[in-house]
Amino acid sequence: GAATEVIAVSCGVAQCQETLRTAMAIGADRAIHVLTDVELQPLAVAKLLKALVDKEQPGLVILGKQAIDDDANQTGQMLAALAKLPQATFASKVEVAGEKVHVTREIDGGLETLALSMPAVITTDLRLNEPRYVTLPNIMKAKKKQLDTVTPEELGVEVTPRLKTLKVAEPAKRGAGVKVADVAALVEKLKNEAKVI
Repeated sequence: GAATEVIAVSCGVAQCQETLRTAMAIGADRAIHVLTDVELQPLAVAKLLKALVDKEQPGLVILGKQAIDDDANQTGQMLAALAKLPQATFASKVEVAGEKVHVTREIDGGLETLALSMPAVITTDLRLNEPRYVTLPNIMKAKKKQLDTVTPEELGVEVTPRLKTLKVAEPAKRGAGVKVADVAALVEKLKNEAKVI
């Protein structure tokens, strides 16, 4: 009830529009798709989002903590730095109170609560919320909602990759386990073969 409008944004290939339609079916009011076939790296995405933040002037920018393709965990922090906005990462609870937002995040020793002035950038943890179910009527309504498509060139952002992936390799396969007759045999194997004790 604190937001007057929710805008979903995705950067990438044409298939991103399916994700944006799902976001609108869940409750977003409109969507923006930054269409590009270039491999987007965290800095490029942050620059694209910065251009959209400058244009839309949101009160709160909420991003996932890391992408599922590269697990970089960089875009939110880069966006906050580029836009010169306060940030909170790994949010497990967000409460908006006037011009402030209180963000609870899990740390090694328990919970930490930060108070940020808005506008702000927040990256979310898995435990922040449970998404609504997508219903058929909302899927039909989402088809009528506004979905704008822009290109990086229209936003004035250069997205040429700066990093080159030299090699990707799977981790070594795990060896089969070994059964031992008794504790003495286990200790002997740990000491002489595994060399962990």
